[in-house]
Amino acid sequence: MKILRLPVLYACLILALMLLLSQALPAWAGDPTGAATGGIADIPAAQTGNPSLVELATAAGKLKIGLNFVWTLLAGFLVFFMQAGFALVETGFTRAKNAAHTMAMNLMVFLVGAVGFFVLGFGLMFGGVGSVANLGGTPPLTSELTVGGWGLMGLKGFFLNGDAYDVGVFALFLFQMVFMDTAVTIPTGAMAERVKFSAIVIGSFFIAMFLYPIFGNWVWGGGWLSQLGSRLGLGHGAVDFAGSGVVHSIGGAAGLAGALILGPRLGKYRDGKPVAIPGHDIPMAILGTIILFFGWFGFNPGSTLSGNDLRIAVVAVNTMMAGAVGGLAAMLYTWWRQGKPDPSMMCNGVLAGLVAITAPAAFVNGPVACLIGAVAGVLVVWSVYFFDHVLKIDDPVGAISVHLVNGLWGLLAVGLFADGTYGAGWNGVGADTYLGVAGQGVTGLFYGDPGQLAAQLITMAVAFIWGFGASYVFYKVLDKVIGIRANPEDEEQGLDIPEMGALAYPDFLLAFNDTYSPGPAPARQTAYAPQRQEIPVRN
Repeated sequence: MKILRLPVLYACLILALMLLLSQALPAWAGDPTGAATGGIADIPAAQTGNPSLVELATAAGKLKIGLNFVWTLLAGFLVFFMQAGFALVETGFTRAKNAAHTMAMNLMVFLVGAVGFFVLGFGLMFGGVGSVANLGGTPPLTSELTVGGWGLMGLKGFFLNGDAYDVGVFALFLFQMVFMDTAVTIPTGAMAERVKFSAIVIGSFFIAMFLYPIFGNWVWGGGWLSQLGSRLGLGHGAVDFAGSGVVHSIGGAAGLAGALILGPRLGKYRDGKPVAIPGHDIPMAILGTIILFFGWFGFNPGSTLSGNDLRIAVVAVNTMMAGAVGGLAAMLYTWWRQGKPDPSMMCNGVLAGLVAITAPAAFVNGPVACLIGAVAGVLVVWSVYFFDHVLKIDDPVGAISVHLVNGLWGLLAVGLFADGTYGAGWNGVGADTYLGVAGQGVTGLFYGDPGQLAAQLITMAVAFIWGFGASYVFYKVLDKVIGIRANPEDEEQGLDIPEMGALAYPDFLLAFNDTYSPGPAPARQTAYAPQRQEIPVRN
């Protein structure tokens, strides 16, 4: 201890000397408060420090659009990070022998989706959207294929080339590309543990380049569903603020079609009764859920495309409360029915609440957002049981119930609960309150507009028919051509080595033991009957 005393004494003396010197030195001509940093001289002007009114207005306009750009891009970065959440949730809910395969699918769909959307999908979806004022106008996106005045698909913006080489178009592309990637990711969960990697590669191109952008055009790109209000008087037409229908219902419908064609995993049903196949890492799935929850604050509030739209506060809180109440409702419901809270259902309840609030987030108040989340949390439990027991469609992670079922519920919620305080001018219906003119916002049935409910019901029907129908035809043809299911030997061994050539956990041997998990029969993750359970053994 004596050896340490001298260095400590020296250190104290040095610190004291530095403190004395700092007080003795003269004050520097800095700006520690920031009060003198930035001013009239920073406004671009022909005469520095003396800008004209036009120059001041130009600077204000660029500042506004610049803030919107920053907000939109940051929100897009948050949505991109959701890819990590999806990868963790899906991998945690599946078995260790397929972990590398499941993780790789979640990375690959982003790579494929980005290319497909860049080449074709973005142009089909937004080529005729017209001016997106919050991003400076997007002047090149002016060509839409129409029949009788009804929009069907965009015709510009492919490869982001030509006059689409525009900053507003590029900002819109990044934000919309990560949304598309969410839709492309959803089927990987519903088809996990028995699908060929090559089938997901081809399927991802199909979704990114065709399935998703066509429906997206109909709702967000100026297409025919968005015109139901302006042409037929059905409320504001199809209203889907951030994608309960465009993103989640379409992705979930594609997952349903793929899971139906693939059939259940080996050992999933015994004597016609479902057998639980537990995921290998529930903590991983819970972490993924938390990441997804975080990313959703880009997904929903970011859909304003504007840092100047103060409604982002309402959207953010509604998103938070619906997700929280959804998880709580699922937890309490399973706890009541089964005697245990079931962490996997808690996760899916959170995600169901988030999916359901995605369409109405900007158009409802806080208590209604909680109600939407509560319904979603119970609905996802019922739905998982229905698909598992009644339809006998094997969905390893509950993706169909979370995304398709609750995506449709989110669309319906707009038609029921939109309170008219926001959305004047949406889809060209009503006056634009942003310009200071009073106008009626998006209004649901319970606030006086049955037309909006009619528009939402049409949108729900089209989302399911298009998403499931087109996907079923595609996967059926693909199955005939290349076969989309791995062979039984590979599925039994696990898809990591046969499909990927690499193990997720090379330091472990996966031994199997026939076990029975006691307790009442839950909806998915805990035991219905004796099952084969993976037991990692250190090699």
